[in-house]
Amino acid sequence: MPSFFHVLACLLFVTVPAVAAPCPDWPIERARAEIAALQRQIDTWDDSYHRLGRSLVADELYDQSLEQLEQWRTCVNLAAPTNPLRSAGGKVAHPIVHTGLEKLKDADAVGAWLRHREDVWIQPKVDGVAVTLVYREGRLQQAISRGDGKHGHDWTTNARKIDAIPQQLSQPLSVVVQGELYRRLDDHVQAVRGSLNARGTMAGLMARGNLTTHDTQYIGLFVWDWPEGPDTLPERMTALNELGFADTLDYNQPVRHLADAEHWRNHWYRTPLPFATDGIVLRQSRRPSADRWQAKAPFWSVAWKYPYAQALAEVRKVNFKVGRTGRITPVLEIEPTLLDDRRIRRVSVSSLKHWEEMDVRPGDRVAISLAGLTIPRLDAVVLRSLERQDVIAPAAADYHLLSCWQPTPGCESQFLARMDWLSGKHGLALPHVGPGTWEKLLVAGRLDGLLDWLTLDAAELATIAGFGERSSTQLLASLDSARHRPFRQWLKALGLPPTAQARLDGPWQALAERSTEQWQAEAGIGPGRAAQLSAFFRDPQVLALTETLRTAGVDGF
Repeated sequence: MPSFFHVLACLLFVTVPAVAAPCPDWPIERARAEIAALQRQIDTWDDSYHRLGRSLVADELYDQSLEQLEQWRTCVNLAAPTNPLRSAGGKVAHPIVHTGLEKLKDADAVGAWLRHREDVWIQPKVDGVAVTLVYREGRLQQAISRGDGKHGHDWTTNARKIDAIPQQLSQPLSVVVQGELYRRLDDHVQAVRGSLNARGTMAGLMARGNLTTHDTQYIGLFVWDWPEGPDTLPERMTALNELGFADTLDYNQPVRHLADAEHWRNHWYRTPLPFATDGIVLRQSRRPSADRWQAKAPFWSVAWKYPYAQALAEVRKVNFKVGRTGRITPVLEIEPTLLDDRRIRRVSVSSLKHWEEMDVRPGDRVAISLAGLTIPRLDAVVLRSLERQDVIAPAAADYHLLSCWQPTPGCESQFLARMDWLSGKHGLALPHVGPGTWEKLLVAGRLDGLLDWLTLDAAELATIAGFGERSSTQLLASLDSARHRPFRQWLKALGLPPTAQARLDGPWQALAERSTEQWQAEAGIGPGRAAQLSAFFRDPQVLALTETLRTAGVDGF
């Protein structure tokens, strides 16, 4: 019988094609339990962040976890808590509510939003903590944290110590402004360094009872709105600059087309800035009067966030890759996840021991990022599935330098790694031969041993799917050239342990007769490596391979 989630996902697909992610195929009981568990986790993060000023999770991962919770709730038609920021609100009422921002998914959504709007402006979305500043006759009277948008905490004592917050405006006006307190950074490039948990750092600073001089010098202010200011955004920003809010004016640019928004989004993402940003904000120049604002996303402004530098990904499966030397590397197969505009499907756990320590199972949600901007990296387990699926890992003792010379059950991975090494740049450097070549031959049942390909001919290759006439000719010529490779190159191709500066003049029999002590006497060879070399030259599987090479007429064997 199909689960409730499966049926609902089908209905959603039929009636609402734009659903971003499918609903999990869970029974309703598990769905409610998973939602409750995620809600408890988010509640813990919220309480620590809003009440104690401590961030227990990276800002990006919190945002994605919250999105995941909302998506799951939609799947089961479960209403969100009446006050999702219930731990954030303080006792001080905002004179004008904070509206929040709807986050647009992609360029198409941004283009649609812009299509029927005029006089739109773009700002960087500064990554910090929102604040209301209240001035009476030009003097700072009160600073209030965003809280739940209606009520916040009194930050006035700390605000009076922050140089970036004007204590006295240039004119004796009574104004209310809204902005972002941010952590000052030197030449920060968001695309390279990410947000550095800037939001959590600022929350921690402002939660302190007594900011120090050292703390305050690293705090900046970005005023993004004057709710009761002049009618148009340029007028508001110019007036704010004249009043003493100097950090905002240069970060407002007009947008007429999607291309303009894309240009500035990319520019601020890759250009050094004095603060971290997590996207851009698009604002209509004119908007309703402040007394009509509500503590929810308005229609006149939206956010378009940057690609995540750290993404939350669901683990589908745990695979284990055995390398040529027997090293076992767990590889997580994850739900395709967008990371810096790249779609990631797999991520390594680096070692069997590390996987055992992390205890990653299918259904868990993990944090991934890019090492060196290119290689997917596992950072942490963020959310564990309530149902812990059994994962059977290979036994480390079964794999080593001399295991898996044939593709027997459990040995396929290491055997193919041996084949890749043999034909690759560290081995015979055979042109037109790669991992795909060996996989096709293995599937065809033509590769039962490391050197079976030496007897492969055109007639036999013609019966194997995946090889055309031209590719077959190139492959056979390349494989035939292997017979003429030098003896030393063949030793490396077979998987000879590293020999440092040891003499390898050959022939094979002369090297095979060396004792462990004789190997250790060679330059750069220690006791451990000497034992490996001695075992290699005496291994029955290796000896069988050398006999095959002798029969094939390969020099040195």
